[in-house]
Amino acid sequence: MVKIRLRRMGAKKQPTYRFVVADARSPRDGRFIEILGHYNPRTEPKTVVVNEEKAKEWLAKGAQPSDTVRRLFAEKGIMERGPISIAKRKPKSEKSA
Repeated sequence: MVKIRLRRMGAKKQPTYRFVVADARSPRDGRFIEILGHYNPRTEPKTVVVNEEKAKEWLAKGAQPSDTVRRLFAEKGIMERGPISIAKRKPKSEKSA
C-alpha cells in the first residue's frame, strides 16, 4: 500500500517536515517515491506548501494519507476532511457512582 505521510527533517528540537509518497512498509524517514511539498509547524502562521496537482494524482491512484496529512490537505482544500480513524478515537468513559 502507498501512503502520503510526513517525513521529519531539520535539526534536533527544530522539526520541519516533507510530504512524501512512500510504501507503507518503509521507515518514517526512509525510502520514498516522491516529495509533494513541505510543512513547518514552528512558523506563525504554520507554513504548508504542497504541489496540489501531484497530490491529487496520487490520491486518485489510491494513495492513503495519514491522519495528519489528511487534516493539512483539508485545510488547503486539496481533499475533504474524512472521519477520524477508529484507532485514534478516545473512548467515552462513564463515571461510576
